[in-house]
Formats: sequence, structure tokens, C-alpha cells
Amino acid sequence: MDYALPDECRKYFRDPFGPLFPDIAAAMNVFAGRMIIAVGDVVTHNLVSAGILPDVAVIDGSTMREPCERVVDLPVPEIGVSNPAGMLTGALIRAVEDAIDAGPCLIRVDGEEDLAVVPAVRAAPDGACVLYGQPGEGVVVITVDKNARDKADWLFGLFAAE
Repeated sequence: MDYALPDECRKYFRDPFGPLFPDIAAAMNVFAGRMIIAVGDVVTHNLVSAGILPDVAVIDGSTMREPCERVVDLPVPEIGVSNPAGMLTGALIRAVEDAIDAGPCLIRVDGEEDLAVVPAVRAAPDGACVLYGQPGEGVVVITVDKNARDKADWLFGLFAAE
């Protein structure tokens, strides 16, 4: 099943889902030694540039709706899925869940990957960290626990089944 985010609910996704750090280096103490799920081309590129291979990376080849100059090519199995803007497709949700279970994996999205943070937090084990970029501000690091999962469940509840 696919899910669409109604326009009136987009406002709930503007604020950072977790603590915001100016860059990867400033956040390293939070995610060191944990499972890392990276959502976004820039955050994935910045992790790899810092010598950190995420367990799961979800990218779409763009940043802020423009082609991303920072090419991400990881030496891990790759899954391709389609996910239009403002949507969470069943294929993307399953790919995230499968990658978290099997890892390491690169999920290459045809469309938009931004909302993959929600299924990633819902599927990740306690203690894992989900990282994503907050454009123009830095990187958000969500340490998965019951509170984070409850918030992700609430956000997922805003979507309308298609």
C-alpha cells in the first residue's frame, strides 16, 4: 500500500525530528558505535567522507530538489525503488525494513527519499541512529527509542492510504 502526505500536514515535518548538529563531526559522539541509517545524499556523502560507512543509506540523487553534485557509491548491495514526492510507497517502506534487517545496503530512490526517515525510525532497533540533513542548518540525529518510535508512528498516522 502507498501513502500520501496531505498538504495541510507538511508543517509537521519542518522542524527537526531530533537534535540538530552543525555537521557530522559535531554529532559523532552521539552515533559512534551504533547502527547508522542515513537518509539523504549529502548526509550520506558526509558520513562516507568522514570514513563512516552507514549500515543503511537512502538517497535519491538530489538535494533540495536539485541534482546532487556529491555522488554516493557505496561498496554494498543496492536496492532501487520508486517513491514520488510527498509519498511513502509500500516499496520504499519494505526496502527500508529489509535493509535494516539485512544491512548493509544502499537504497536508491527514483523520486524523493526525504520522508524515509519515518519508516526508518519505525523499523530501526532501539539504540540505532537515523541521520538526515536539515537544509542550511546541519544534520539531525535521531536515537531510536520508544519516544522516537511513538513520534514516527504519529507522523505516519498523518499519511492517507492510497
